[in-house]
Amino acid sequence: MNTILRKSILGIAGLAFTGGVFAGPVAAHAADTHAAKPVSVSVQGDKLIPHGVQGAQSRIDLNDEQIANVKAIIAATKKAGMDERAAVVAIATALQESKLENLGHLGDRNDHDSQGLFQQRPSSGWGTVEQITDPEYSTMAFLKGLKQVDGWQDMPLTKAAQTVQVSAYPDHYAQWEQQAADLVAEHWNK
Repeated sequence: MNTILRKSILGIAGLAFTGGVFAGPVAAHAADTHAAKPVSVSVQGDKLIPHGVQGAQSRIDLNDEQIANVKAIIAATKKAGMDERAAVVAIATALQESKLENLGHLGDRNDHDSQGLFQQRPSSGWGTVEQITDPEYSTMAFLKGLKQVDGWQDMPLTKAAQTVQVSAYPDHYAQWEQQAADLVAEHWNK
């Protein structure tokens, strides 16, 4: 994405409500995405996508580092005692926020201090830079926020993710639900 467009998007994200314990703006990261054809996975059923997907779905090809981050999110979800649906919400959120890349500070390309898989901000109380760039810690912090959302299991993914993340683009999480569910189905029992 060109620098001017990126700064415009990040400027808009900076206008988002950032108060509260779970505030943290989205860092809009570009990646080539394309509408994905639905992929049927035998274990999706009610557990992974209980409400069905909302809107057009995006999909990106993942490299080894991104797959390692998927596995780290799943491991942290299990460690937190949460189920596959929590992992789907977390992975979809990380796909939107960072494309599953453990990003450091983006310098001039980012006017906030958002970092890591979930683009959490030290200035908003998510933890230190070292903590939020640790995949296990950042996932546990996200899941702690998710656990505090009453009824998150019964919400559409994008509403649950938005309640934790407080994004300037609250509907963007929905586009990653199918890929996140596919990744959880593929890696949950490995």
